[in-house]
Amino acid sequence: MQKIKFYKYQGAGNDFILIDNRKGDFDRKNEDLVHRLCDRRFGIGADGVMLLQDAENYDFEMVYYNADGREGSMCGNGGRCIVAFARDLGITHEKTDFLAVDGKHQASIHGDQVNLGMIDVEQVDKDGEAFVLNTGSPHYITLVEDLARYAVYEKGKAIRNNERYREKGINVNFVEKEGEGYFVRTFERGVEDETLACGTGATAAAMAMAIHENREGSIEMPIRVLGGQLTISFLKEGNRFSQVYLKGPAQFVFEGEINIL
Repeated sequence: MQKIKFYKYQGAGNDFILIDNRKGDFDRKNEDLVHRLCDRRFGIGADGVMLLQDAENYDFEMVYYNADGREGSMCGNGGRCIVAFARDLGITHEKTDFLAVDGKHQASIHGDQVNLGMIDVEQVDKDGEAFVLNTGSPHYITLVEDLARYAVYEKGKAIRNNERYREKGINVNFVEKEGEGYFVRTFERGVEDETLACGTGATAAAMAMAIHENREGSIEMPIRVLGGQLTISFLKEGNRFSQVYLKGPAQFVFEGEINIL
């Protein structure tokens, strides 16, 4: 029997199990263990697991796993949560540079608000009327009406598993205009369900809507998700996006130990 010390954080309702793995004790190849930890009935329960590890020339490395146990692509809300975790561990303070699967990220934190630098985006494709782009993870963005009552799970699952996207998977985002910004709901691959928030999805949705509205230059866009409020900012030059930031809350929930076989 082995005990694992864990910490639970959430960012706009996206919840994560965080583990300090600077000593390398956690078995990174044990997909079944990650899946069991994320199980909401038989484990701790979470949308994903993150390991905080040492990385040369960086404050730390973020290693992210989806709830299905497999190592995933970049998770924006997870990135904000691990910045808060590193601050709480005393590894960093108000600013940090860290390494993730899609490269270097910069972030600042003040209270529970984390402003996370995201990767530049230089390619946006279309699938019919929908936008397809990669903001660290691949996203499908489509405008709908009456999103509060929309069949996100059924429609999202069908798109994620269609012939075009089934093999590699894609996150499916449904978007509706709301005030100065947008309301976004997301079906996430790896979780294979709707989540309360998706950071890379909110970022992709903001970019897609900036194209839809024919906007240019420095843009800040509020994005509401089921779990709270996010703000996306970037510099748009045609279909090229730089100086991309995802801002929102990242909060500690609880900590504990779990026995594993």
